Amino acid sequence: MVSPQRAAGRPALMPDRDPVIDLARFFCLLLVVVGHTMMVSPVLHPDGTVTSENTLGNQRWFEPVVWVLQIMPLFFVAGGITGLQSWRRLRARGGNAFDFMQGRLLRLIRPATVLLAVMFAGLSLALLSGVDPQVIQLLTSGAGMPLWFLAAYLAAQLNLPWLAALHGRAPWLTLAGLTSLVVAVDCLRGVLPMLAYLNMVFLWCAVQQIGFIVADSRPLHPSRPALFGIIVASNALLGLLVLLGLYSGNMLVNLNPPNVTLLLLAISQAAVLELLRPLLARTASLAWVRRVVGVAGRRSMTVYLWHLPLLAAMSGLLLLTDLPKPAGGTAEWWWARPVVLLGVIALLLPVLALFGRLEERPMAPGPAPSRPAAAVLLAAVAVFVPAVQAALNGLTLGLLGGGAACFALAVVLLGRIPARLTASADRPGGSEPPLPRPPLSANVEP
Repeated sequence: MVSPQRAAGRPALMPDRDPVIDLARFFCLLLVVVGHTMMVSPVLHPDGTVTSENTLGNQRWFEPVVWVLQIMPLFFVAGGITGLQSWRRLRARGGNAFDFMQGRLLRLIRPATVLLAVMFAGLSLALLSGVDPQVIQLLTSGAGMPLWFLAAYLAAQLNLPWLAALHGRAPWLTLAGLTSLVVAVDCLRGVLPMLAYLNMVFLWCAVQQIGFIVADSRPLHPSRPALFGIIVASNALLGLLVLLGLYSGNMLVNLNPPNVTLLLLAISQAAVLELLRPLLARTASLAWVRRVVGVAGRRSMTVYLWHLPLLAAMSGLLLLTDLPKPAGGTAEWWWARPVVLLGVIALLLPVLALFGRLEERPMAPGPAPSRPAAAVLLAAVAVFVPAVQAALNGLTLGLLGGGAACFALAVVLLGRIPARLTASADRPGGSEPPLPRPPLSANVEP
C-alpha cells in the first residue's frame, strides 16, 4: 500500500460514513453467526454425560476454507478505519482521549452487562432446579466464547488515541514496531506459554494500524496490480510459515492466542477489501442493502453477544427432547443446519426487541462535564478483569455473576456522554464539516 496522506496541523476529517465498511462489517457478522451454527454440536453420551464438539473445525477439508473465511482480522481492520475517523471527529468537537474511551466502553459493555446478568440468573435457576452441573458448565463455557473478542477489541480501541498519534507521525514505523512485538512474543511463547496472550493486545493493535493506513491511503488510490501483489505476497509468506511447520494451517487454532499469521491475513484481507471496493460500493448503494445493513449495524453487538448463548441453550434443550439427534458431520446433521440457523434467528428477534436499544449511547439531558479520567480508567479495569479471566481460563457460573457486577459498576462509573461531544461540529467561523446523521447508517461506531 502506498504511503499515507498526512495533512499539516490538524488531521483531515472524514465526514461521511463509509458504506463499504458498513457492508464489510455486516458480512463479517453474518459469517460469524452462520459459522457458529456449523461448529456448536453438543453430544449426549450413553452414560448421561454431555460434551461439545466443534464439528466444522474438526473437518480436515475445512482448514483451507477457514484460511479464506477467517474474517476476524478484517473486522479489526474495519475497526481501525472507522475508529480513526471517529477519533478525529471527536477531537474536532473538543473531545479528548478519555471521552473516546468512555464512548467505546459504553457502546460495548452496556449490552454485555445485560447478557451476563441474564445468563447468571437463568443458569443459577437451572442449577437450583436440578439441572446437571456439567450441563450448566458446558452452556456457560460455550456462551463465554464472545468475551475474548470483547477483551481484544476493547484493548485495541482504548489504545487507539495514542496509536493514532504515533500513526500521524510515523505510520509505517508504528506498524513495524507493533509487528516486532508480535513476532517477539511468538518467538518466546514456547518458553513462556502464557506470554502468548500478550498478542491479544499487540496483534490486534497491529491489525488496527493496518486499518489506519488503509484509511489514510485511500485518497491516493493504490493500483489494482499493487493490491493484487500484496495479496499474493502476504499469502505466499503465510503459506511458507505453515509449510516450515512454524504455525498451524488451521486459522481457528491460530486465533486464540493469536499469532503473526493473523497479521498476514489482515494485510491480505485489507488489500482484497480495497480491490473489491468498486463492486462493494455499488452493492452498498442499493436501497434494500442500505436498509438491511443499517438495521443490522445498529444492533450488531447485541447479535454478536447473544447468538452463541442462544445457540448453546437451544442445542442443550433439544438434547432433553425426543427429536432426532444426528451425529455431528453426518449428512442428516448438515441438512439440519439451515433449520438451526432459522431457530437462532427466531430467538434473536425478541432479544433484539428487548435489549437492542442498549447499544445506543446514553446522552446527558443537558450540558454535562466530561467524566474524570480516574473514573474512565477504573471502569476499564473493572471490565478487563473478568473479560481477561474468561479469555484465559474460561467462563464459570461464578465468573458470570462477578463479571455482571463489574460491568454494571463500569456503566455507573462512565455515566452519560456530554451532549457537546455528539452535537454537530458546526461553529461560527469554524472549518469543520457537520457531523452527518444518515438515518439508516449502521451504528457500529459512535
